[in-house]
Amino acid sequence: MDLISVPALQDNYIWLLADTQAHCVIIDPGEAAPVFTALTEQQLTADAILLTHHHYDHLDGVVELLRRFPGLPVYGPQETADKGATVLVKEGDDLTIGSQNFSIIAVPGHTLGHIAYYNAPYLFCGDTLFSAGCGRLFEGTCDQMYASIQKIMQLPDDTLICSAHEYTLSNLAFARSILPQDRKIETYQQHIEQLRAKNQPSLPTTLQLEREINVFLRCSDIELQKKVGITPYSTSFSSIFSALRVMKDRF
Repeated sequence: MDLISVPALQDNYIWLLADTQAHCVIIDPGEAAPVFTALTEQQLTADAILLTHHHYDHLDGVVELLRRFPGLPVYGPQETADKGATVLVKEGDDLTIGSQNFSIIAVPGHTLGHIAYYNAPYLFCGDTLFSAGCGRLFEGTCDQMYASIQKIMQLPDDTLICSAHEYTLSNLAFARSILPQDRKIETYQQHIEQLRAKNQPSLPTTLQLEREINVFLRCSDIELQKKVGITPYSTSFSSIFSALRVMKDRF
């Protein structure tokens, strides 16, 4: 497999996952032009479009892509039915697209119908999980988002988290504000600063790394609980997650 990140809009990534026969799927095309460029440069044939949720910056390129490639199947959750999806999918569905196989995972929180696509080791999770952070709650609840992230946490450590936005530096700044003495977070922040200074992407990241540097995945961490001012003896891990999300929204 060949994973290609295509920068789009202000800070989006559109992902292309290609097989050994130079066929690919397109994930969350927020605009079409950079996808056309990538397909041409990489000499790839598109087999399908995968949508994670209904926000415009993840699907505004669909119409133009279908003009160029009539009949290209567009997979997505129910909430994308009026946004260009031609094949609706839900949790538990397994997709075979050419030589590629994807499992569908429901991850509500950012939106109520948000889904992720898992083709080991690749996880295309849209705006659910970011490097060092997680998505805002536009429609769902903190309990839903926490449960969604716990699903992701069950995947293998070598899972490649293919998030849809370049938010890593701002997320790490928040993490440092909570855990300023955490050396792993500090070291990783320095590494990402160097990458971004060269205009290189910080994604994909691995689930193993995120377990260490993403505060939203560390709700059982006693030191983090102390910094947030909540202890597990008085509340649930979901409540700690909720407190972190509120703090991040105000950061």
